[in-house]
Amino acid sequence: MSGVEITLSHWLYGIFTLTIIITMIFRKGVVLPTLLGTFVVAWVFQGSIVDAFTAIFNANLVAAKELFNIFLIITFMIALLHSLRDLGADKRMITPIQKLMVNGHVSFFVLIAVTYVISLFFWPTPAVPLICALLVPAAIRSGLPAMTAAVAVALAGQGMALSSDYIVQVAPNLSATSAGIDTAIVADKAIVLSLIAGGVAIGAAYLLYRKNIRSKDSELNEIELDQMQMESDSENKAQSVHLNTWSKVFAVLVPVSLLAVVVYMMFTKLNSGRMTGFEGGDGAAFVGGVAVILLLLSTVAFGRQKSLDYITNHITEGFVFAFKAMGPVIPIAGFFFMGSSEFSGSILGIDENIPAFLFDLVEASQGYLPESALLTVFSILVIGIITGLDGSGFSGLPLTGALAASLESASVDAGTLAAIGQMGSIWTGGGTIVAWSSLIAIAGFCGVSVMELVRKNFLPVMLGLFISAILALVIF
Repeated sequence: MSGVEITLSHWLYGIFTLTIIITMIFRKGVVLPTLLGTFVVAWVFQGSIVDAFTAIFNANLVAAKELFNIFLIITFMIALLHSLRDLGADKRMITPIQKLMVNGHVSFFVLIAVTYVISLFFWPTPAVPLICALLVPAAIRSGLPAMTAAVAVALAGQGMALSSDYIVQVAPNLSATSAGIDTAIVADKAIVLSLIAGGVAIGAAYLLYRKNIRSKDSELNEIELDQMQMESDSENKAQSVHLNTWSKVFAVLVPVSLLAVVVYMMFTKLNSGRMTGFEGGDGAAFVGGVAVILLLLSTVAFGRQKSLDYITNHITEGFVFAFKAMGPVIPIAGFFFMGSSEFSGSILGIDENIPAFLFDLVEASQGYLPESALLTVFSILVIGIITGLDGSGFSGLPLTGALAASLESASVDAGTLAAIGQMGSIWTGGGTIVAWSSLIAIAGFCGVSVMELVRKNFLPVMLGLFISAILALVIF
């Protein structure tokens, strides 16, 4: 038995945590129960309704402070993508890749490689329209069925790239902050697990659906092309010779610059022999800073006289995207931050006897649970999958991160558990096996049924997740 004293506020915190999980299972929003839970738990703990009002505000403020760097990096990367779209450089960057699609089998893996790389830097959601508009038609012409093309895009972008989020580091930052550990610890483990899960899922999908790949000159290819209902992003502003020149310049400059950033970050990590800023949150800041300079240059290149207005518009669009994607995470994170003693003092406005509601509950129950690293790993993976059922993928990371810290043992550390929970949550809700997620966009652009796409993805994804969880115990 643990010596932790469980109070009424602890029980209420546990009840609201279970309520949030059940709400996610039924695919409903969890912002309301998290806000209500923060208020009720603070009220009971403090014994003052005035302090509860203060705590519910402080919880959101603390979460916003901890996560605002995430909003900034998303903002600048999306703003850069919009500025490249003005020049026409976004299309020019990937048009040459169409020549590689000599047959359906090659096209499947080309789609995966390009989707993965672009999604690492710009996130899958803004990258999908570009990929589906330019590469999927070429893949279909080469003999790859539209459904198999959609599977490739979903597994590589919404699954493998987003679940590690190694460049932008939104996901590992959320997981690590909730677990009270360094971002680099989760990020490094997550990219390994994402590659394992992705490799297994993609390999399984190819073996399952390769018989559907047709010859290049099949009439069915043209029929599927006609069925694609893709939005036309043909508002081509890069018509003049001047803009056409800059379009070519930035189509080379941007990928080379971002590749140089990655090479430099990896070089410092492998050769410094000590902790450097680029191993943690400063790595994302470095990427964001480079993105800002590229944004400045591309905006000026598009229109020197109106660049002041253009860059304002692009940054505004970036913030709008960031808050739409991440806004609901703030109150959710606030509730689960209150479960950790690292943040609950600031939220409740106290300096002594700081509670750790979630950690205390887990510690109190550990005496009744079997000591099994495998059971712990599968438990947090399943919880991650459940939290991903809301179709977000990110809203469950504060919970899986907090649970990772409370469930760590001598057999498995918090960083590994946080990365496993992150895999479950993002592969599920990020857009591979739930029809109400951003998977809808991929299905729409490729002209296929989203429910059929879910069925095609389900077995490969689940196989990849469980194999990666088992191997996590061996590797880490």
